[in-house]
Amino acid sequence: MIGEWIRRRLPELIEEHGVVGAQVAVLHNGEIVDAAAGVLDNVTNEPVTSDSIFQIGSITKVWTATLVQELVNEGLLDLDRPVRDVVPEFRLADERAASVITPRQLLCHTAGFEGDLFYDTGDGDDMLAKYLERMAGTEQTTPPGELYVYCNSGYVVLGRIVEVLRGKPFNTVLRERLLDRLGLGNAATRHAEYAGRRCASGHLRGDDGMKPVTEKTPDGDSPAGSVLAMSARDLLAFVRMHLGTTEFDAMRETQVVPPDFGFGGRQGLGWVLHDYDNGLSGLGHVGSTPGNQAYLRVIPACGLAVAVLTNGGAALSVARAVHEKVLGELANVTLREPPEPPAVPVPIDVDAVVGVYRTLRADIHVTAGEQGRVRVRAALRDVDDAPAVIEEYTGFRDDALIAVEQEDGRHGVVVLCGRDEKGRVKWLHWGRVAVRR
Repeated sequence: MIGEWIRRRLPELIEEHGVVGAQVAVLHNGEIVDAAAGVLDNVTNEPVTSDSIFQIGSITKVWTATLVQELVNEGLLDLDRPVRDVVPEFRLADERAASVITPRQLLCHTAGFEGDLFYDTGDGDDMLAKYLERMAGTEQTTPPGELYVYCNSGYVVLGRIVEVLRGKPFNTVLRERLLDRLGLGNAATRHAEYAGRRCASGHLRGDDGMKPVTEKTPDGDSPAGSVLAMSARDLLAFVRMHLGTTEFDAMRETQVVPPDFGFGGRQGLGWVLHDYDNGLSGLGHVGSTPGNQAYLRVIPACGLAVAVLTNGGAALSVARAVHEKVLGELANVTLREPPEPPAVPVPIDVDAVVGVYRTLRADIHVTAGEQGRVRVRAALRDVDDAPAVIEEYTGFRDDALIAVEQEDGRHGVVVLCGRDEKGRVKWLHWGRVAVRR
């Protein structure tokens, strides 16, 4: 049985891949089985148990989208009207863009403004209002609605919409309408709530091994995924709610087809949508905070969901092993293989790609390399003494490059998006971020 397998195999997997601690939970036909292994912190060595809580990172976005969908269902919000209808103080550097951006674009990552704005605005009830004040100078990466670019800050704006229409702080609404509804009293929506709970510390690799993360993620980013923490079992109780009602079915409808970074996929309202080799469709999301990785996959037609929560190490390898076993056995699904550099690289139009690209925090220099490759050098602007990151890319498809070397067990893919009047690539798109020439 699957429960027996995960309880036996999880300790072996985290040992094989250097993961500090992990929880796995499987929902099948309404029942949840789970397992825990490793430690919450490799200094205290307190063991992970089934009631320990882990930060779930950007999986929080599905919870935020659920609160937004409730507003739509009640007739309190129109996803296709401007955000300013609800939040008049919403400002960006581009006034025209700010006046037309809609909640649907925020939910689908197509609003086009800078997404990684991790402002520390305190932990008070006004933290999201303060965050929006600081967004006033935020630049557009792309015109609204033109291109999928992952956007954390857009979900903070959605959290503020929830606050305004409910008349309560976002975290209060999250607890009252979802956590309390599901009986998830052990979950934490603020850092202040971690005290008294068995909370996993994130771990990052240093010169002498894995070390617990001491820096706190900002509470003001909570609607996007900086704080919400729970057990794998609690996360699947939320999924079971989604599978047991038609109330949120609109969230599963395709809104945007992002560029293909080697895994396919579509974007719904909050959910990432998957297509499997046997014709089944799935939902899911991944989440990351410093030293923590979380993975969620759902196949509604099979009443099946799998959650993997970890706190440091080669977590993706553990999650993939669990997904291969559980989805293969219970849904006859074969996972798509990670992208690899082709044996015969696709020729690169080097002249169209080389140049300087910029984001809010980094300059990206692309130059011609050897053997038809290109060399990508990324230098951070706002971090003192940060070394530049240099990678080589080779041809993957006509519209995409792939990293020659692996990072975290996978080869990164960058999609070449748009052309200017000279035929040069306008954006390099890594999925999480698109950088503009």
